[in-house]
Amino acid sequence: MAIARRSKPGAVGWQGCFLGLATAFLCFGFIGIPSRAIPLAQQPQNNSSELANPAIEQLFQDAKKIYEQGTPESLQQARLKFQEVLEGFQAASDRQGIGKTLGYLGFISSDLEQNPQAIEYFKQALEIFRALGKRTDEMTALVRIGLAYSELGDYEQALAYALEALPLVRETADKTKEAHVLLLMGQAYNKLGQREQALTVLKQAASLYLEVNNLSSAANAFDYLSLIYHQLGNDSQALSQLQQSLPLWQATGETEREANTLKIIGGLSSDLGNYQQALDYYNQGLNRFQALKKTSEEADILQVLAQIYLELGDNRSSLISLNRALTLQESLNNPSGRATILRDIGMTYYNSNDFEQALSYYNQALTLWRQLNNRVEEATTLEDISTIHYWNPFVYGTGDYQQGLEELKQALSIFQTEGTQHQKAFILGKLALYYSYLEDKSQALEYLDRAIAIVPTLEDLSSQALILGHIASVYDGLSDYPKALEFDRRALELYRTLGDKNNEAETLADLARYQHNLGNLAGARQNIEAAIDIIETLRTKIASPELRTSYFATVQSYYQFYIDLLMQLHQQNPNKGYNIEALNISERSRARVLLELLTEANANIRQGVDPALLTQERTLLQQINATEFKRTQSYKEGASNRELETLQKRTESLLAQLDEVAAQIRVKSPTYANLKYPQPLTVPEIQSRVLDSDTLLLEYSLGDDRSYLWAVSKTGIASYTLPPRAEIEAAAKNFLGAIAAQSTDLTAANQLTQMLLAPVASQLHGQRLLIVGDGILQTIPFAALPTSLVPESPTPPVTPSPPLLVNHEIVTLPSASTIDISRSQLQNRPRAPKTLAVLADPVFDESDSRLSGNNTSQTSPPDAQRLAPESCTSLNRLEYTAKEAQNLLALVPEGQRLQALGFDASRATATSPEIAQYQMVHLATHGCLRDNPTLSGVVLSMLDAQRNPQDGFLRLGDIFNLNLPAELVVLSACQTGLGNDVGGEGMVGLTRGLMYAGARRVVVSLWSVNDTATSELMARFYRKMLSEGMNPVAALRSAQLEMWQTQQWSAPYYWAAFTAQGEWR
Repeated sequence: MAIARRSKPGAVGWQGCFLGLATAFLCFGFIGIPSRAIPLAQQPQNNSSELANPAIEQLFQDAKKIYEQGTPESLQQARLKFQEVLEGFQAASDRQGIGKTLGYLGFISSDLEQNPQAIEYFKQALEIFRALGKRTDEMTALVRIGLAYSELGDYEQALAYALEALPLVRETADKTKEAHVLLLMGQAYNKLGQREQALTVLKQAASLYLEVNNLSSAANAFDYLSLIYHQLGNDSQALSQLQQSLPLWQATGETEREANTLKIIGGLSSDLGNYQQALDYYNQGLNRFQALKKTSEEADILQVLAQIYLELGDNRSSLISLNRALTLQESLNNPSGRATILRDIGMTYYNSNDFEQALSYYNQALTLWRQLNNRVEEATTLEDISTIHYWNPFVYGTGDYQQGLEELKQALSIFQTEGTQHQKAFILGKLALYYSYLEDKSQALEYLDRAIAIVPTLEDLSSQALILGHIASVYDGLSDYPKALEFDRRALELYRTLGDKNNEAETLADLARYQHNLGNLAGARQNIEAAIDIIETLRTKIASPELRTSYFATVQSYYQFYIDLLMQLHQQNPNKGYNIEALNISERSRARVLLELLTEANANIRQGVDPALLTQERTLLQQINATEFKRTQSYKEGASNRELETLQKRTESLLAQLDEVAAQIRVKSPTYANLKYPQPLTVPEIQSRVLDSDTLLLEYSLGDDRSYLWAVSKTGIASYTLPPRAEIEAAAKNFLGAIAAQSTDLTAANQLTQMLLAPVASQLHGQRLLIVGDGILQTIPFAALPTSLVPESPTPPVTPSPPLLVNHEIVTLPSASTIDISRSQLQNRPRAPKTLAVLADPVFDESDSRLSGNNTSQTSPPDAQRLAPESCTSLNRLEYTAKEAQNLLALVPEGQRLQALGFDASRATATSPEIAQYQMVHLATHGCLRDNPTLSGVVLSMLDAQRNPQDGFLRLGDIFNLNLPAELVVLSACQTGLGNDVGGEGMVGLTRGLMYAGARRVVVSLWSVNDTATSELMARFYRKMLSEGMNPVAALRSAQLEMWQTQQWSAPYYWAAFTAQGEWR
């Protein structure tokens, strides 16, 4: 929608990270005139015989003592004394005394930052020392003159004096002093733009410092080398230099320098697209700054962490970090820090498509910048606000795009007088883009030409690349694709020079789109393949599964574009196998993190990890559960919204910390380091390793312009073009609405069948169907879709078309590849020794009629739903779950079953090792669906046998930590098959936790199920398995078929919610 920034999350800044050159050069004192940095006991003593008379000698010593105090007042007093001494030496014609006294006056002027005066004193001393043949003192004078010129910014003169001093320094064989002079030369070379020479002398300096074990100076030299490599656009080398300085700062115990270095390493890692490494180093830096009580620096790192989370698509974690940073800035009473963070919060809400909240935070930031009279930041915030105002009329039909244009022009006006060239070019490019969208070509080109003229003046390669990419976007908006290609190719070269992989991938994707628009499909394919290759590499560097998931969601458009491109090529050349390649890409775009999690499940990645990290993980899990339990209890007790919000924020903070610790465990795990993740299956592999002759794979991919369906059998593949995503979503919502209303109108069902099944109807032939859905199709009960169309009529048909269930077993999968990895992981696993564990009918609160002396019961009515309210509190007893449990348990001998009802249906039972002894695990209770899937789960007994409150929530985080080697897990509750639909990963919810814990297959629900009907369905389902010997998939179909054939339960609402996922054999 809006112009892409392609900016980096967090600026790399070396400000305040180097030792001052003046500090390094304190060791350069004249013979008998050492710096204050050298203890007096080490100072060569003046030979009193060299002085003119005892009175001058005493005056000289008095001046020295005052100088050594080092305060501004003492320096002024010392200057007056030395001027007296100088007059005495001059009167006595004592040239050596004159030279040394001039040297002291030079030191005092340098210390008082009066460098022109210092230069004059040192030059006078230099003439005397040369005349006297005092080479060491001559060396010192040359070095100090060079340093003073450096302080004045006259680097040519600084370099000239340093070069003259260097041979004299080398005569002394003092490696420390030689390294100091090389450091001065390195700075001068760098400032003069002679960076290769700077690198050469700084490397020599670093080597010399290490030889003499001067670790701080060596670290400082490596830091300076890093800066120069960064200026040259070589961030890989910049990072390498810092990785040499970091252990040196750690060895010296200089924690603040260590923290700064960790921060810069984080920034460079982020620029290079290694976001996990960036997070690791930033978090280490954060811990150091917290220990140092450096609140401002702590807030800065939190802000940068938020930017990385935003880049990775994790808006929730971004907001958590920003709110922590905002609290710190408020404690510092730092209005500019607050304004910066308020703007970033606005950006995060903007990326979450919450434009109302974004505008609110942007306006708060704008008010503060105006109060602070910070015109540049005011302009930057106006630019952010303009984006919302410009797009609202087009996206939502409200507002005035002219307001957005005026705000951009206000920003430009400010930048013209106070901003950088980069800022001006950026705004000009954005104005050009917006006018191109308005089809005002003349205005667009006017602003564009002004932006182009600025590009050569930009020294920073990153800025050049960014603006070139924006210019390409403008030409794209003007449909001038050759020009767009030209500018994006220039941007691409710069991003490759910089090693900025993320922006390289984005630029390649843009190039592919422009080439596609020009009809060059082969060129488009080459570029999008290159972009995806980069994405595949970048995602593997992210240790956190949550961040890998959110990041992969941000790049799904690349895969969708490639699929669409291949299918267009297939239409042009039907016999070239492009549709097969498109399905291969579809598999590469799906459930990758789930594949990797399933691989991890069979490997003990915690083996060999620091026990402290594992303890921290367990503690955080306990704290999360305790905080959530407290939130539930507080809600019941009528706590204020503020109290509940505080608890929610604490949970979110703990979850963020848990993600960080989990990532650290992976990073430091020897097992994880050696883990080889499987690649998604190709079509031939799907046919040979997944499918059999009775099974047909139907894989759907929804797109903005068109959607696709692949039908894959054991021996063949066919592909079909379907309507756009929006049309399919509308039909799917109508279908789900009709089911919920128990409507007999088949219009919605027929429409969806026409879209999804009619194209492939001739291939179904009563086969088992593996459904890999996309988007909303993951929530559709395919079993309830009619098998043939019913002509539209004003009255419902007398005999509705039978559902797909009648002729087909149906299994849903997140991807075809997941079943293959599941099989390989579980193929040699022995069956558990016992048959069935049932947890049902928990006790939720004191109102339960089973508690003695209680005459009031909140027992559910027969049509109750097994879905907890949004707060997951105030739960009614689900009486039919007890009947359901008894029906199932009656099918199993006593020694082969676990009965956990009432108080026994507890979290403790569900997480006990005993559960691993059962082939089937059945939980019948309320489901709890939360915005954060980690907190979703099922609700078990909230009271123990003594009526004490206890945490009864079995959350996704708990499920991931279960050992559950079951053949089947059934969650007989509401919406247990749902979760967060994350692009590229599918439905992130309880199912994946159960599969990770070891379940071979699961049965879950798609909507709020009816208590009575569910009890009936489950009784039939288990009877089919336990009495008639059917496998779970066949048994579920048979049970649902019987329900459909029973008049009372024939509506899909009663039987179609439950779906089988996983192995069908």
